[in-house]
Amino acid sequence: MPTMNMIQALNDAHKIVMRADPDVVVFGEDAGYFGGVFRVTEGLQKEFGKTRSFDAPISEGGIVAAAVGMAAYGLKPLIEIQFADYIYPGYDQIVSEVAKMRYRTGGEWTMPMVIRSPYGGGIFGGQTHSQSPESLFTHIAGLKVVIPSTPYDAKGLLIAAVEDPDPVIFFEPKRIYNGPFDGHHDRPVTPWSKHPASEVPEGHYTVPLGQAAIVREGADLTVLAYGTMVHVALAAVVEQGLDAEVIDLRTLVPLDIAAIEKSVEKTGRCLIAQEAPRTSGFAAELSALVQERCFYHLEAPVERVTGWDTPYPHAYEWAYFPGPKRMKKALEKVMAD
Repeated sequence: MPTMNMIQALNDAHKIVMRADPDVVVFGEDAGYFGGVFRVTEGLQKEFGKTRSFDAPISEGGIVAAAVGMAAYGLKPLIEIQFADYIYPGYDQIVSEVAKMRYRTGGEWTMPMVIRSPYGGGIFGGQTHSQSPESLFTHIAGLKVVIPSTPYDAKGLLIAAVEDPDPVIFFEPKRIYNGPFDGHHDRPVTPWSKHPASEVPEGHYTVPLGQAAIVREGADLTVLAYGTMVHVALAAVVEQGLDAEVIDLRTLVPLDIAAIEKSVEKTGRCLIAQEAPRTSGFAAELSALVQERCFYHLEAPVERVTGWDTPYPHAYEWAYFPGPKRMKKALEKVMAD
């Protein structure tokens, strides 16, 4: 089976859906001829032409608004916002039109569209190329929110997202585009080719939305994570020698709450890891859900490891990033209580 990094897997997913369905159109800033800043859309314009893969003006509000019109008329726009930090000009369209169309029309119209965007830090992008805004979208009824952590999942989830009749926000953790990251920034980068999840089947397959993955089984502790933090969490529990169960959420909305409940009821302890700032982050929602649903099974308070409530600092990247030191401290605390 061929191995791919996440960029290649996402590119392959684009080709699969565009070959299968002529209504799928791809556009964004530099997403046509250039193939995107990270080359996720490379080669699409050459294969499918300028009417199905094209460049958009530097106007995120305009990109989303055009996609709304296309989706309303039966096309399936698969658009790219170059960095998640720049999605905010399109936020009004996403909240007021994309998320509400099915409800406003009594189910007569749907919004079969996917909004892709690289997110997160770890690449010295500073405050304007490193943000993690996922909680701003999980809060909005009518949107599905997906974050893959491996090439295999990236391809399967993106195909599933395109085939879904409702709008999907698809955030891609750019720190792991080319390889998994264990949080140790001073170590050599490990390529995806050495990871089993880089084996990506040829052709069409899907990873169901709303289905988490248990990436490590354990009995003493449940760790919930998504995106880059899945790999940071895996490395941390191994380094601490813990018999921890690590769950990759994969989809934040819809959330696989059944998998979370089953694991926490077994382990009695829960740690949640996210790269985003702490206050009102998705980890807070997860913490509340675990407390509400698993209270009588908990042997210790739920712990969170998160970014700080500050802009992402360029000069202090690794002081902000919730890496091994903060993971170690949180693991020790949740196991000691």
